[in-house]
Amino acid sequence: MTTPVQIASGDRENPAQPQGITVKISSDMGRVQMTCPHQSGLIYAVPGERSWVCTDELRPAHAMAGFFRELIAMKDPRVENLMQQWGLYYRSLPLESEAAAGEADT
Repeated sequence: MTTPVQIASGDRENPAQPQGITVKISSDMGRVQMTCPHQSGLIYAVPGERSWVCTDELRPAHAMAGFFRELIAMKDPRVENLMQQWGLYYRSLPLESEAAAGEADT
């Protein structure tokens, strides 16, 4: 069973191919489709060495957040330059458990 989550613009030039970001989850993988009139691509998230800990529904979020966190931590100027050219920036956010622990300490 797939559960699509779609974030798309109201402007539908080609309704056969959804425009925007669509997440489809099944028991064996998550797929994130990104489509606009100028680009189209698909990211697959399957159980991996570092992504097996999450449920099927959360695996794409777990894998992409972890991947970008580690990619940024490399501090590779080529990656930083490419991300800037595309207008992409990534910042890790505290987990709810970390935020709650911080509030309990104050």
